[in-house]
Amino acid sequence: MNESVESSVSPQTNALNQLKAQTVVVADTSDFQSMREYEPRDATTNPSLVLKAASKEEYSYLVDEVVGEAKSDGETTPELVVDRLLVRFGCEILGIVPGRVSTEVDARLSFDTQASLEKARELIAAYEAKGFPRERILIKLATTWEGVEAARILEKEGIHCNMTLLFSLAQAIACAEADAQLISPFVGRILDWHKAKTGQDFVGAEDPGVRSVTMIYNYYKKFGYETEVMGASFRNSGEIKELVGCDLLTISPSLLEELQNDHQILATKLNPEAAEQSQLEKLSYEESSFRFALNEDAMATEKLAEGIRSFAADVRKLVDLVAQKLN
Repeated sequence: MNESVESSVSPQTNALNQLKAQTVVVADTSDFQSMREYEPRDATTNPSLVLKAASKEEYSYLVDEVVGEAKSDGETTPELVVDRLLVRFGCEILGIVPGRVSTEVDARLSFDTQASLEKARELIAAYEAKGFPRERILIKLATTWEGVEAARILEKEGIHCNMTLLFSLAQAIACAEADAQLISPFVGRILDWHKAKTGQDFVGAEDPGVRSVTMIYNYYKKFGYETEVMGASFRNSGEIKELVGCDLLTISPSLLEELQNDHQILATKLNPEAAEQSQLEKLSYEESSFRFALNEDAMATEKLAEGIRSFAADVRKLVDLVAQKLN
């Protein structure tokens, strides 16, 4: 990943391939066909994406298959059948992508460390029973203090975590100090908040979501943290272009298509050498200071709560979908 890429690429090379040369591209979808078409290394899922896919006719067979197996096993608890469905989608994805899949712990457990630990272990055990090693699974946890503490314990067990619903440097630092494998700062949702509050539009490097991820990336590289940074939740391809060089970027199928049809030459925006020259100072958080820092950041507080509510609502919808089929 170096700045020479800008001058060496051919104008005929599309933006997606240029991006892949510098950043790991991850598919932000549960749609199998999109993964086959755009060939990402990894894929991320969440209950919202699985709900969207499970509601499509072409994926109904998976839901019926999982429900049928659950009935045969005498399993009639909808929440546990949903776990089976999440893992079933994940296994299909692992047959397509060469890397990892992220599977999310029920958002309703976001403030319960012990319950999150138990659910994460159950999900990993289910994948391993299907023949997939834990190294290919990332357990997604909301970046609450309880989620961070769960990640700290899980990482010591060799269960790697993807910290989601992350909107602030304080959250990112807590994750790095817990040795979380990966964080997913939400670029687009940060932009949404600032646009709603100010009535202004933001483009390029001035996009507040881009600025947040850039700061987090620079902090990690400057202070030697190994936690991977994966920008997520993009609203437009311009945000993606401003983060070329980030460790990973998880991108929706519509924006992957846009990048594939775009032949603009991309410049490297993030790199470890520049990060080392940043003026950021080292910080550290314990529970009380973390909670206060999060409380002081209105955007992060509001978007974290909103995200948990949204994911929890989609979990309930998924449970209802499964419950109907179980009856």
